Amino acid sequence: MSIKRALVSVSDKQGIVDFCRELSALGVEIISTGGTSTLLAKEGVPVIGISDVTGFPEIMDGRVKTLHPAVHSGLLAVRDNEEHTRQMTELGLGYIDLVVVNLYPFAQTIAKPDVSYEEAIENIDIGGPTMLRSAAKNHAFVSVVVDAADYANVLEEVRAGGDTTLETRKRLAAKVFRHTAAYDALIADYLAGVTGEPLPERYTVTYEKIQDLRYGENPHQKAAFYRKPLAAQDTLTAAEQLHGKELSYNNINDANAALQIVKEFEEPAVVAVKHMNPCGVGVGTSVYEAYQKAYNADPTSIFGGIVAANRIIDADTANLLKDIFLEIILAPGFTEEALDILTKKKNIRLLKIGNLSAAAARKSSFVVTSIEGGMVVQESDVHSVNADELQVVTDRKPTEEELKQLLFGWKVVKHVKSNAIVLAADDMTVGVGAGQMNRVGAAKIAIEQAADKAKGAILASDAFFPMGDTLELAAKAGITAVIQPGGSIKDEESIKVANEYGIAMVFTGVRHFKH
Repeated sequence: MSIKRALVSVSDKQGIVDFCRELSALGVEIISTGGTSTLLAKEGVPVIGISDVTGFPEIMDGRVKTLHPAVHSGLLAVRDNEEHTRQMTELGLGYIDLVVVNLYPFAQTIAKPDVSYEEAIENIDIGGPTMLRSAAKNHAFVSVVVDAADYANVLEEVRAGGDTTLETRKRLAAKVFRHTAAYDALIADYLAGVTGEPLPERYTVTYEKIQDLRYGENPHQKAAFYRKPLAAQDTLTAAEQLHGKELSYNNINDANAALQIVKEFEEPAVVAVKHMNPCGVGVGTSVYEAYQKAYNADPTSIFGGIVAANRIIDADTANLLKDIFLEIILAPGFTEEALDILTKKKNIRLLKIGNLSAAAARKSSFVVTSIEGGMVVQESDVHSVNADELQVVTDRKPTEEELKQLLFGWKVVKHVKSNAIVLAADDMTVGVGAGQMNRVGAAKIAIEQAADKAKGAILASDAFFPMGDTLELAAKAGITAVIQPGGSIKDEESIKVANEYGIAMVFTGVRHFKH
């Protein structure tokens, strides 16, 4: 076997002229279509138009050109099947040994902010995927290339032996089916959005690899980092790494957790995260002040953690950041002076991410969580409250300052693993109780961490209090105001305790469980 005839039809024409010129020099006949054929002819590469093979013109603005027996017989014929060979001979059909196709740019089309539905549909490729699938199915005899990264290897093997190896053809065929599956998944996702079916009977997702990771949560686990096509620019997958060694699996999860929290705030904010929970959150008039508060919230736990800021890191802030060991600093940017300071630390990872605003955080999307044998899908938690939506349920109303801190605490507790309790004062967290099996346990941890800072602080709870015991603890610690969802059959018990101690308590009507 040897490659004698190739069919080439590409939307992305990068590298195609040189590739086809080399094939032609090796004696391969090039068949091509539309713009690809025009380009090759212009560059002096001998080319045969698809109509000369099919005996039929390209019609309907090029919609129908390769959907023809003369093409697909040449792709699908089993070369060692006598009946197939006889039919090919009787019908005067020729084999096609190599297919080089990439598809209409559907992803790039729907990424345009002003794209119309009609334009999106017009960029759904039909003939390309059909040729790819035909060739990939018959990879025992046909080589198929969908990725320009494979041009060099294919040329090397053709030069060496006239054909690709069966092992290579299997690898290329597998890549084709991944490619067409991803292409169809993207179309399905787009149309599900258009038709208002975000959770259809079949949920198809596709991701593209960003990089292999050294390992997963632990060294014995394999891992890789993937990106969803058309992911927003304010997501970790769009981050530009400016400095430091490669991200690890745990780095990625922690950095994502920090990113989601810092996007809750419009004012300058800094978040420190450890094991996907905030250990310190602060807001201020500047990123410098916000970092000081985030650090002072828990100077012990921040060590070895992740820091995210929603403002550009300046030199003054960088001088504070350099004094402790941090895995990652994530921000919309770094001044030249800040970069000069921080890049002196060899291993720290500096990530630049786009628009880190509360408005960006409130864009709804869907979150996919894998479980053994399947997955669960839900809307992202983009709910937020303002002061006017809070229900005051106690005799005493919160003061203006308490109200400010309650709203701050509510933004943070939303991102703490349940059961969750957050204490806050002076625009910073002073205690965080995360991931406990009961709410009293979470409150004890937060209060113990806060120590004297609990006095005069507010308390935020991700879910309601099933009884008054958490309020008893809060009162003894000197907490003056509480924000919680409400909705327990024992709400009155909690309200009674709050009133006894003069605590102001507000209900949001919404809980923020986070598992």
